[in-house]
Amino acid sequence: MTAAARLHVVAGILRDAAGRVLVTRRPAGRHLEGLWEFPGGKLEPGEAPLAGLARELAEELGIQVREAWPLIAVPWDYPERRILLDVWEVRRHEGRPRPREGQALAWVRREALAGLAMPPADRPVLGALALPDLYLVTPPQLRDEAALRAGLEKALARGVRLVQLRLPGAAEATVRRLAAAARTLCRAAGARLLVNGDPALAEAVGADGVHLSASWLRRLEARPLPAPQLVGASCHDRAELARARAIGADFAVLSPVRPTPSHPDAPALGWSRFAHLARGAGLPVYALGGVGPADLARARHAGARGIAAIRALWP
Repeated sequence: MTAAARLHVVAGILRDAAGRVLVTRRPAGRHLEGLWEFPGGKLEPGEAPLAGLARELAEELGIQVREAWPLIAVPWDYPERRILLDVWEVRRHEGRPRPREGQALAWVRREALAGLAMPPADRPVLGALALPDLYLVTPPQLRDEAALRAGLEKALARGVRLVQLRLPGAAEATVRRLAAAARTLCRAAGARLLVNGDPALAEAVGADGVHLSASWLRRLEARPLPAPQLVGASCHDRAELARARAIGADFAVLSPVRPTPSHPDAPALGWSRFAHLARGAGLPVYALGGVGPADLARARHAGARGIAAIRALWP
């Protein structure tokens, strides 16, 4: 379904100095009255999303948006209407938010947002907010526990908070041994560990979730692990992204953005194609393939939740 067939609604994520997120309460007499939501509103005909966001936040909150990154676009069907909730993270703005339309405002810790009464379309946004900017994938040839510990300790010290243990071709005993070591380090640092491959094995080793290869994604009909365990999926095209959303994955990794030494013959998407696919995916998408932390701003402007990498994030 195209965005044009839906009511296009833009919303902004604003944070204060303590990292709390601003929410507003829908007034009485309006659709979904009394629920808390992220501030924003409907686009005007022909209006670009960022321009519409700036207009809505100026009207509602009296602020001037100077920079914003797309976070997630959620298609949602209510009985009364079908919408596309287009959510942006406001990076810079001028002015102090104040209720210019008499609406209630609240600054809420991200972890507490799930306890609010919110419209159903806003719920997927909470998952996107809980994901970090960087997603480390371990080197595929890694088998030595000491090397794993040394590299992972450095990566965690540099701020990595989401790790995929990917050991293609490794024996199950090796996966279990290395996963146990990685789990201990990740939990001590407040990071989450996903194991690539079999969801049952990921659950058995006590990981925080599973990362599905494209082949695993194709064979599943439903989400393999319940929340709060995470489910990520490797995707390369629109069909695989749609499949990831259909099974209820928490995020996808879309690749390759650029040519890589490991897959030199794989056709690269480029940023334009990546942006087109990511913005229509309906779930958070990480950019993978020839990218690193220096590409984060470009990736976010292209609609990525962040960047995933092996070489660029492994010390």
